[in-house]
This record gives sequence, C-alpha cells and structure tokens, in this order.
Amino acid sequence: MRGDRTMADIQEAEGFQWLPAMDSLKQELQKQDPTVLSVVVALVVVLISLLLWKLLKRSQTSRRAVLLLGVSDSGKTLLLCRLLTGRYTMTQTSINAQTAAYRAKNDKGPSLTLVDIPGHESLRLYFLEQHKAAARGLLFVVDSSSFQREVKEVAEHLFQLLTDSTVLKNNPPILVACNKQDISMAKSAKLIQQQLEKELNTLRVTRSAAPSTLEGANTPTIHQLGKKGKDFDFSQLPMKVEFVECSAWDSKKEEGDANFSGVEDWLARLARPVPRQGTAIQQVCVLSHGGPLKTGDRRTSCNIVCMCIR
Repeated sequence: MRGDRTMADIQEAEGFQWLPAMDSLKQELQKQDPTVLSVVVALVVVLISLLLWKLLKRSQTSRRAVLLLGVSDSGKTLLLCRLLTGRYTMTQTSINAQTAAYRAKNDKGPSLTLVDIPGHESLRLYFLEQHKAAARGLLFVVDSSSFQREVKEVAEHLFQLLTDSTVLKNNPPILVACNKQDISMAKSAKLIQQQLEKELNTLRVTRSAAPSTLEGANTPTIHQLGKKGKDFDFSQLPMKVEFVECSAWDSKKEEGDANFSGVEDWLARLARPVPRQGTAIQQVCVLSHGGPLKTGDRRTSCNIVCMCIR
C-alpha cells in the first residue's frame, strides 16, 4: 500500500529518477574538449578569487582605527597630542574615548583614526568594546618608569586584549610603546618584553586552572594564549607584536628631546595598503600546478591563464 512506503523507499525511487539525467550530463561532459573544460574551471576559480579578494579588501579598508591602549598615566593622551601636533600639551586623565584623524608622514592615502581609550579599569573595557571591531592596529602604551610596580596590571590589560575574540579574528598588528624613556629609572623595551612574557605565561596558567563555575554568565570566553605546553612568548601569537622605546615628555616641553619617531614609523607602515598575496590568476596556477607561475613560464594545460600574466 502507498501508506506503507518507508522513507528509504521514497529516497530510492527519487534517486532512480535522477539517474538518467546524471548519466546524460556525464556523457555530455565526456564529449567536451579537456582543454575547454580546464579553461572554464580556471575562469570560475578566477572569478571566485576576485570576489573574495574584493570582499577582503573592503573589510581591511573599513578598518582604519588605531586604538591607543594602556593603564592610566602611561602617557597615551600626551603621545596622541604629540602625534597630532608635534607639541607638548598639558593633559589630564581621560574619562571618554577621544578620536582624531591622523595622516602618516609621507602618506597620501586615507588617513588613520587615532582613538585614545581611557586607561581606568572600569572604563577601558567599555570603550574597547565600542571600537575594537574597527581597529587596524593596537598601540599599547607602557610607562617604562613605573613598569616594575605596575607589571601585573599591565599584563592583565594585555592578556584581555590578546585573548579577545574580535582581536583574534582580525589579528591587528600591535606596537608596545615603552614610554617615558627620558626618566632615568625607565626599563628598556627588551626587559619590558621579557617580564611581560613571564607575567602573561603565569596568567595563562592560573586562568586555565580556574574552575569554570567561578565565571559568570556574562564573562567572555578566554581563548588559548600562545602554544600549549610551551612557555609563552610573543612570537607565538597570530598577529605581529613589536616593541619600541619612546618619550612623549621632555624637560624643555616643546624644545626638548621628546622622541616618538618609532611610533610614527609604525603608523606609516600601518597606513599603507595591505600587499596582495599574488593575483587571482596566479592563485589559479598554484591550485592547478602546485606552484606560482613565473614571468615567461609556459604551461600547456592552462594556456589562457599563462597568457594573461606573461
């Protein structure tokens, strides 16, 4: 009876209905010239690659913000003023995010947007949530003169950034600006890097060992930091992390020895368009032959592709 048919019977019957059509399509494809088929496949891959590249480029272009981060009194606001005007300016602790357009030196492309995120613990996460998705780069400012007593707070702040889902998704480059190098007790960038790696390694161990029941419902997911089973260092991260020494302050105010050229150089590199990792046509040849096609190279199985980049 019709009502007694099982799902398997129905699927089998429907499958038999498709078999003649599939056989017909298979026969038509077998009649075609293999060269024509390879060209069609290559063109389809090119179109898909171009579409994906365009979407990626649009996403990268839309992210033009550089977030100035760090604990309170690290010198973020003064550094922002120096970058914008080159002058010394009296500043005070920020309670709101400040934004300003910045044109990197010798750059004629779109300007960056510098965003000064307040350093107070109760404010920085709130403003970070608002701006992190637009971040092209993260400028993390450290007070080199008081680093020894603030290392735990600095590492906590950095740990939150490095394990944030959005930051890990976009992988923005990070510059750790070791500020206030004009003070005699300031720690070097190398020493700050080493101590931060040790402190972040300790945080990673303690956070992973903490019972999940202690985490509230609104606690963000903590992602693995670095490589499991190895002591942490910054080279294990998916984004590039650099350290530079700088000083936005100087004893003679405008005419002193302030030095933040390393930060300016990093911003100039950041403002440049992201280089393309080979054209879509070259990517087709990589897929087809296992290696990139060089100028003058001739391959008979993808003549149309080779001809496009000779």
